[in-house]
Order: sequence, then structure tokens, then C-alpha cells
Amino acid sequence: MLKFAGGALALFMATAFSATAATVDVQMLSHGSHGFSFEPAVVYIHSGDSVHFIPTDKGHNAQSIPGMTPDGAQPINVPFSQEKTVQFTKPGLYGYKCLPHFALGMVGLVVVDNANNEAEARKAPLYGAAKRRFNELFQDVDSKNGK
Repeated sequence: MLKFAGGALALFMATAFSATAATVDVQMLSHGSHGFSFEPAVVYIHSGDSVHFIPTDKGHNAQSIPGMTPDGAQPINVPFSQEKTVQFTKPGLYGYKCLPHFALGMVGLVVVDNANNEAEARKAPLYGAAKRRFNELFQDVDSKNGK
């Protein structure tokens, strides 16, 4: 009986931990609150959680920005006009863009547990509206971290 109870407990624990992982929806929009935008633009999740990218308006993708991903983490790569769920297992800050609308400021951040690579991410080469938008997003991250 004890052997069965131990096995049942292990199964319950595995199920309980997998059931706690969350998924956050991010819409890819042509007419969002900031024009071409990801909404929400900043997502706060925990390791093991996922982001579900939804092309609410067609013609958008989501891809990592070089220098704005934690070392050793899988880059974000959501094809044009396709839904995709991306799981994040490495803590840190992930910056991403819509390739054709990057210069128009269509960018976003995923913060997994903490923004421990924020200083490195801020060094990524950015320009125009994307740079201005990231400055706003970093302010949001800093305010959440008490900076």
C-alpha cells in the first residue's frame, strides 16, 4: 500500500507542477494603442511559462533582437501571420520585434522571473521609434523592480 501511495504522490506532484505553468496571450496588431504594436508590450512570467503570440492583424511576426536574449536561451521565432506558443525556461529579459515594423516601434519584452540581463539588453543597437519604445518598456521593467 505504501508503494502505491508513493507513486500516487509522485504523479500528483508532477501533475500539480505542470498545471501551474501559465500562458499569456500577446496580440500582434496594426492598430494597437501604439500603432503597430504587441499588446501587452511587456509580459512578466515565470520560468516554464509560455507566451502565445496571436496575429490579430496579419503581416506580423515576432523574432528575438540580437543582444536582447539571456545567454544560452532559445530565441523567439514566430513566423509571419501565424500563431505560436513559445515556452521560456531560462530567466532573464527577452527583447523581440516585428521585422517589417521594427523601425515603427513594434517591439516587446518578456521578463522571465527577473531582468538580470537588462544592462546587456540596453546595449543592443536600436534606432528610431524602436529605441524610443524600448526606453518606455525598460522604464516599466525598472518601476516593477523598484529602480
